Amino acid sequence: ANAIKCRVCSYFHDIGKLHKPEYFIENINNGNNPHDELTPTMSALVIIAHVKEGVDMALKKRLNSQIVDVIEQHHGNSMISFFYHRALEQQNEVRERVENGEANEDDIPEVSENNFRYPGPLPQFKESGIISLADAIESASRTLQKPTPGKITQLVDEIVNSRILDGQLKDCDLTLKEITLISDSFKATLRSMFHNRITYPKDETELELNGSRKSKDKSRSGTNENGS
Repeated sequence: ANAIKCRVCSYFHDIGKLHKPEYFIENINNGNNPHDELTPTMSALVIIAHVKEGVDMALKKRLNSQIVDVIEQHHGNSMISFFYHRALEQQNEVRERVENGEANEDDIPEVSENNFRYPGPLPQFKESGIISLADAIESASRTLQKPTPGKITQLVDEIVNSRILDGQLKDCDLTLKEITLISDSFKATLRSMFHNRITYPKDETELELNGSRKSKDKSRSGTNENGS
């Protein structure tokens, strides 16, 4: 893969979010989430639309065709799982109300997986595949609470494996060896990003020593308090 091409394309891949920036997680503060006012299907439509908006903006500004391709391909036909599962939850809630005689069967909302998937196409070249993975991992890393090296490794492995199983990388010519190297690079980058927040597990011997020191300190403190 071409590192410079990858870097330049990554600068532009999400320009479509400029159209409605307030609907994207990186711009949502804790107190005001506009998706609370929308149905899951409408939320998915708003999120999915940023790809088309980005392509339109790139074409108007006459950006390089490969940048346009990355904008169009970086989500492939992946699913917006959060809103899909929220839609299923709401569907089940209405079903329960129907069973309790509190609603009619016509009130049960239809939930189609296709409404929660990006239109594609899949990433067609290596740089597009790499940016696709980087975008998903960066987004998911925002949810990490008290990150540790183990949690970072698990996060990256889960996302990469799910993308492979979902067929998102089958057209971009990345080999398994390359994907492994890319995954290792992502893990190192995240460890660097979260360096000040990472809790590293202590060596067992050190824990034992610290534990025994604390016990001795407590014992001395107790003795002093008793006037001995």
